[in-house]
Amino acid sequence: MTSPRKVDYVLDLRGEPCPYPVVFSLETLRKLKKGEVLEILADCPQSFRALPEEVTKAGFKVLEKPQKSGPTLHFFVEA
Repeated sequence: MTSPRKVDYVLDLRGEPCPYPVVFSLETLRKLKKGEVLEILADCPQSFRALPEEVTKAGFKVLEKPQKSGPTLHFFVEA
């Protein structure tokens, strides 16, 4: 699945159980420059709601609703 938006980095967390997609995503986002976009791939069902909530609480911007491709969830977050 591809998005028409520019993505600076992709973080593949498929196979990681919750809460690791949230933990690793926040660690990575904190290392990015303001305005860079991270695409996060996860297949943990709890990530669908938990990841957008937690990255928003941490001050990052979720650019669109999570997209689903088979079991994989795609999140687009701006640092």
